Amino acid sequence: MKVTSSYQDGKLTLYLQGELDHHEAAAVLRRVSRTVDDYLPRDCVVDMGGLTFMDSSGIALILKISRLMGETGGRAWVENARNQPLKVIDASGIDRMIKVV
Repeated sequence: MKVTSSYQDGKLTLYLQGELDHHEAAAVLRRVSRTVDDYLPRDCVVDMGGLTFMDSSGIALILKISRLMGETGGRAWVENARNQPLKVIDASGIDRMIKVV
């Protein structure tokens, strides 16, 4: 699992690549939390274009990012989710709480 990021004009984009499962989730969550804390962005985009697999730990990650952003008055949303991760998102109903583009 690889996480990269870019920051521009108050918007942090997190690029997730590979497979996100419970074995990877804790390390990814720590890295994402540090990155959000470092930049304190106004907006945070979770780009899942490179994510080939996600289980329920991905939902926990999205919720954590949303909570982190909410604590500072920011916003978070998901973009470019591929088929399999999108099915998990749809099944969870999280798209009623967090925008999925």
